[in-house]
Amino acid sequence: AHYEPAFDKAMAAHQAEIDRIAANPQTPTFRNTIEAMEYAGEMLSRVSSVFFNLLSSESNDEMMELSQRLSPKLSEHANNINLNEALFRRVKAVYDARSNAGLTPEQIRLTEKYYENFENSGATLTPGGKETYRALSMALSKATLDFGQNNLRETNAYELLLTDKGDVAGLPESLVEAAAARAKAKGKEGWLIDLTAPSYIGFMKYSTRRDLREQLYRAYNTRSVMGGDYDNKDNVQQIVNLRLQIARLLGYQSYADYVLKNRMAKNAGAVFGLLGQLADSFTPVARKEVEEVAQYARQMEGKPVDIQPWD
Repeated sequence: AHYEPAFDKAMAAHQAEIDRIAANPQTPTFRNTIEAMEYAGEMLSRVSSVFFNLLSSESNDEMMELSQRLSPKLSEHANNINLNEALFRRVKAVYDARSNAGLTPEQIRLTEKYYENFENSGATLTPGGKETYRALSMALSKATLDFGQNNLRETNAYELLLTDKGDVAGLPESLVEAAAARAKAKGKEGWLIDLTAPSYIGFMKYSTRRDLREQLYRAYNTRSVMGGDYDNKDNVQQIVNLRLQIARLLGYQSYADYVLKNRMAKNAGAVFGLLGQLADSFTPVARKEVEEVAQYARQMEGKPVDIQPWD
């Protein structure tokens, strides 16, 4: 119950700090603009860190409903900062003078990062373009949140209840005890395996039951793509299309080119070139290693084994 008022107060405090920076009558400098922005919003960062860590790791329906209310508020707050013309003029002034202002290399880099963030968030667009960006970014935020929540709900809903001692063969005692405790907490007898990381990874690593490993692997890798209440196919399509629209609005051919501009690869062509080199270099080695694993499996099983990802 404390989260939403905490977010509201934190966003208001952050906005007040940003407004003071934007309205500062003094000549823009690194200290009164970039550094001031760096220190602004501390309360919002603290509240966000706590809330979103719990939302992604130990959520419930109430937290998810709350995030649906908070998402548009947070998107609007970010847009109000990134599309603030007076603030961007100050950032640009510091950016344009960065090489002759006696700044350290770290200060120059931070100034460049702030300028690039504003540029990538629509600050250089026309007034009409800014409104389009605002609408697209809010829609993308919601679709991304819906995607994550569907994935989390389906992860939480899956249960593999094992009732025979042989079903947990190979598992260390600590994992067996944890699975038993998980089942007991749900009012069930036996051992409960789910898709959370400690349960899933431990079972896939140690279980000698190949059939159960396959069942769990397929469940894990088909979350939210097999229909039902938590299907994400529409969200995926919406996210891809919104990303493309934002990239085109900002003058890029693809979303890949947009996000790679300030990264080492620079463009999608370079990424695919590197992937191609890696594939050519590592494929022979990978095939050799698969064959070594297959031979080891044959020795263990006493028969040929068609090695699969769940092995």
